[in-house]
Amino acid sequence: MSETPNHPTPPSLGAPAPTRASAPSRAPATPADALSPATPADPLSPANPATTPPAPTTPEVLDSSTPWARDEAAPLPPDSPAVGAVVEAGLAEIARRLDAKDPLRHCRDRFVLDPSVVYLDGNSLGLLPKAVPERLHEVVTREWGGLGIRSWTESGWWTAPERVGELIAPLVGAGPGQVVVGDSTSVNLFKALVAAVRLAGPGRDEVLVDVSTFPTDGYLAQAAGRLTGHRLVPVLPAEVPGALSGRTAAVLLNHVDYRTGRLHDLPGLTAAVHEAGAYTVWDLCHSAGALPVGLDAHGVDLAVGCTYKFLNGGPGAPAFLYVRAEHQPRFDSPLPGWNSHAEPFGMHGEYTPAKGATAGRVGTPDILSLLALEAALGVWEGVDVAAVRAKSLALTDFFLECVDRQVPAGRLEPVTPAAHEERGSQIALRCADAAGVMPRLVERGVVGDFRPPDILRFGFTPLYLGFEEAERAARVLADTVRGD
Repeated sequence: MSETPNHPTPPSLGAPAPTRASAPSRAPATPADALSPATPADPLSPANPATTPPAPTTPEVLDSSTPWARDEAAPLPPDSPAVGAVVEAGLAEIARRLDAKDPLRHCRDRFVLDPSVVYLDGNSLGLLPKAVPERLHEVVTREWGGLGIRSWTESGWWTAPERVGELIAPLVGAGPGQVVVGDSTSVNLFKALVAAVRLAGPGRDEVLVDVSTFPTDGYLAQAAGRLTGHRLVPVLPAEVPGALSGRTAAVLLNHVDYRTGRLHDLPGLTAAVHEAGAYTVWDLCHSAGALPVGLDAHGVDLAVGCTYKFLNGGPGAPAFLYVRAEHQPRFDSPLPGWNSHAEPFGMHGEYTPAKGATAGRVGTPDILSLLALEAALGVWEGVDVAAVRAKSLALTDFFLECVDRQVPAGRLEPVTPAAHEERGSQIALRCADAAGVMPRLVERGVVGDFRPPDILRFGFTPLYLGFEEAERAARVLADTVRGD
């Protein structure tokens, strides 16, 4: 779920965690209003094998045999080592060589960048694409200022939610007609979860909810439970298969943990949920635009995501809602509105939903934010999400290598998994003085963020970040924790 920069971490962060072996095969159900982020296990605890990252390794030679090192036109395979030169050349020199071979290097020119800053907070708010200010000026002066209300038709405002949805769809692996843009992630999550429960029908009275989720997801799940009469079962993602039963109606999960950067097994968990006869709702806030999602390929039922992180849509940009095509005829939104009516200007007393993803709309769209997002998505022209993922893994590998070689032993502990298949596009480091370290980093031109009680977060947006910046950030981090 999306978050503001200083949102408090749920109290479960410090709770003791049971070992996986002692976890019950099926979590006990709780009333909808009893779900708390404080239960059950702490997903950051080293005592939890399901979330403990493997010990880092330090290769002495950085492989130069990758396609990226040989040919700048070929993206680095996701399972390849991060860098392509011997360590003796120095980390800064390695970074320069990698940047020179970066097939996505040209994408940097599509953003407004400050060369004095290493911006590692794209997992909270992406940077400004250059095309956005000019497009907004046009919308305000010519479309709104010149055409006024005529722009709903003549400038395509009315169809913008679906049109922008079509731009996002290929970035999350969705075919046409399944993604609509509008409202906040929170509102879309509520629509999706209630709709999933209604798809499941009678006889299934439980909803499994990712207990490590962003707090708002939990709050909305509680509200959905109160509305539908369903009980909530708080579980960690790894515990979902054992918690499923014939009573499960829907499962709400995050693709990437917002604190740790852990990537959860969307294909495997979706398959397990379907085998149990239930429906999935995935929160893609920290994966959309950072890695391939494959909504259609993996059979996801419903999904939501924000657009102001890795999609760079701007602060408060409208979110997206994915409704799988086969479910659209039975999609029953708890928030019907005139924009989702089959005849929105008919002003009928009875509600008849529109066909397709349009049924996910509610009220009048936020045109300025929506069209800013549309312009921002232009940075994806000619970009393959698989290449973005390859560079993301290479950047985060290289950053971890730089941190390992420069930061004094024992000062930082990686929380993000080392395994590529379990890592999103951010690195979380546990630091005893994290609350004090992050402001000092920002003062020195390295912008990340902090999550209580002791987590430093660094988000890596491959479209505008390079290896030299990753090396610089690690060097400044090392100086800062040493007190230099």
